[in-house]
Amino acid sequence: MKITNARVIVCSPGRNFVTLKIETDEGLTGVGDATLNGRELAVASYLSDHVLPCLIGRDAHQIEDIWQFLYRGAYWRRGPVTMTAIAAVDTALWDIKAKAAGLPLYQLLGGKCRTGVMVYGHANGRDIDETVDEVLRYRDMGYQAIRAQSGVPGLQSVYGVGRGRMFYEPADASLPSEHDWSTEKYLDHTPRLFEKVRDAVGWDVHLLHDVHHRLTPIEAARLGKSLEPYRLFWIEDPTPAENQEAFRLIREHTVTPLAVGEIFSSVWDCKDLIQNQLIDYIRATVVHAGGISHLRRIADLAALYQVRTGCHGATDLSPVCMGAALHFDISVSNFGVQEYMRHTEETDAVFPHAYSFQDGMMVPGDVPGHGVDIDEDLARKYPYSRAYLPVNRLAHDGTLWNW
Repeated sequence: MKITNARVIVCSPGRNFVTLKIETDEGLTGVGDATLNGRELAVASYLSDHVLPCLIGRDAHQIEDIWQFLYRGAYWRRGPVTMTAIAAVDTALWDIKAKAAGLPLYQLLGGKCRTGVMVYGHANGRDIDETVDEVLRYRDMGYQAIRAQSGVPGLQSVYGVGRGRMFYEPADASLPSEHDWSTEKYLDHTPRLFEKVRDAVGWDVHLLHDVHHRLTPIEAARLGKSLEPYRLFWIEDPTPAENQEAFRLIREHTVTPLAVGEIFSSVWDCKDLIQNQLIDYIRATVVHAGGISHLRRIADLAALYQVRTGCHGATDLSPVCMGAALHFDISVSNFGVQEYMRHTEETDAVFPHAYSFQDGMMVPGDVPGHGVDIDEDLARKYPYSRAYLPVNRLAHDGTLWNW
């Protein structure tokens, strides 16, 4: 089965998405997500100008060989742009292979390891009381796991606190907006948040929290220790992970589980974290970590050390990635949890999908392939609109900080 055509589709039904569609001489097509938040056009160009000409005429069934060709053959390896482009090709080819077999993708990945995929939703509020109300609302919708984020007194804007309910889009301006940050205020406030949340929701719901790379290792250790009484499922991205050894300091001081990896692009970004058992959950994604083929390698390495998966699933991943992720999640032995931020109605219309949510769980559906497509006619009604993620500056002196 030969690849006869491939094209990149950029659209913005509420936020920007980049989608790759591959066609074959047997009439089968496959789609892959190629979205890289704030750098969408870099991936679109990488695909259109450098990758797609190399695909025409290749056997669509040779997924592993094509993956190696795009990874090893580029000479300049890894990085978010390259690995997102490779992921788009890989995901589209798995979609085609499963359609050719007449099977849902998870069957080609070994079949189901569970009946459904536990997902966590995002409860946030401008203050603690509002966050508590949102946590209870998510519990009433059936969620078994809930991420809680709250505004911090004295800070004008805090990551994770959206402008509305259910939908949160942090890429909020055509040029980066600048937010203020105070570690001291945050560290004093967050234990109070989870004391109130746990009192309200009880102990039968998993609670999660995203630090978003904003603390030093010793500050993260302090946070983890202060949150131990509230039995969090995890704290996410407690400190930047360029220096993987930094997590050792956190580990020495707290038993609060640690999750990291949504910005990782390959197994090399998390190898030491996993092998040295410095984390509990690896959050690498289908779209940013080289596709299903490479994410399976990361999961296999993690399984050797009892590290579980917890894939990133924010709205800057299109429904194409969510569909592929759910097939991965339901088939991988060391699955932990899947992030699930709901897309807008406009996005769902552009990307018709087979996956569904019920009682805190998601299922990928049983149609052949990964179950997600793109309505190209509708997509054309939503042209690209430049949008950037914010940046942070320390409140007391304006130093640029991690957003």
